[in-house]
Amino acid sequence: MADELSRALGFVHDFARRKAPVVTPVPGGFAVLDERYPMSHDDNRLIVWSGAPGPVLAAADERLAGLGHRLVCVDDDRQGQEFRPAFGAAGYQHETNVVMAFHGPRPAAPAAATERLDLAELVPVLREEWRESLPQAEEGVVEGLAARAAARPAGADLVEFHAVRAPDGQVAARADLYVHEGVAQIENVYTGERHRGRGFARTLLTALLAATAGAELTFLVADADDWPREFYGRLGFVPVGHTHAFLRT
Repeated sequence: MADELSRALGFVHDFARRKAPVVTPVPGGFAVLDERYPMSHDDNRLIVWSGAPGPVLAAADERLAGLGHRLVCVDDDRQGQEFRPAFGAAGYQHETNVVMAFHGPRPAAPAAATERLDLAELVPVLREEWRESLPQAEEGVVEGLAARAAARPAGADLVEFHAVRAPDGQVAARADLYVHEGVAQIENVYTGERHRGRGFARTLLTALLAATAGAELTFLVADADDWPREFYGRLGFVPVGHTHAFLRT
C-alpha cells in the first residue's frame, strides 16, 4: 500500500504542476498559481510534504498574496498532524483526506453507461452546480469556478469528463477521469442534489472502473469524515494513506 500511496501522490503532484502556468518552489514542496482563476483553491495552493510550519506559513502568505484564500496541502500524514497546532493558531481550518486505491474485481459496464462531455457541454453543468452550492456567490465567481475546468486537460495524457443522465436528459452525476503512465485518478465526483439516492453515482463509478481496467493503479481522494468514502469502499476502494489540507479564507 505504501507504493500505491507514493504513486498516487506523485500523480497528484505532477498533475498539478503540468496544468499550472506558474510553479515555484517553497520550503518542503512547491506552489502552483493560475491568475486566470484567482478564486480557485485548487489552482492556487501550496503542496508540501516536509519542513517546519513557520516557513510554510510565511510562504503561503507570500506566494498567495492578493488572493482571498490560503490553502496548504500537506501530503505526509505525520507532518500534517504536526502542522495542526501552528496552522490552527494562524486561523486555518483543517481537513483530513484519505487516498483510496481500487482493489476489487473490475466490473463489466453496460454499453453506453456514461457519455463523455466536452468542455462546451461541461461548463454549463458546472455553472449550475456552483450556483446550487454557492447561492450567494457573485456571477463572476461562479463563472471562474466553472471555467477553470479548461486547465485540466494539460494535467495528464488522458483527461475526460464523464456523465450519467437522468431520464429527463439532465446530467445526474459526473466525474473527471485522468490517466497518465499507467495510473488513473477518478476526481470531482458529483451528483446533483435532486438526483441523489437513485444509483446514478454507482452507474458512473462502475463504468469508470471498467474503463480503467488496463491501469496499474486506479485511485481517488475522499474527505476522511464524509459519507462518500463508505460508498467508495463498497465499490472496492481501500484506504492506502491520509493527507491534510489547511485552508484560511
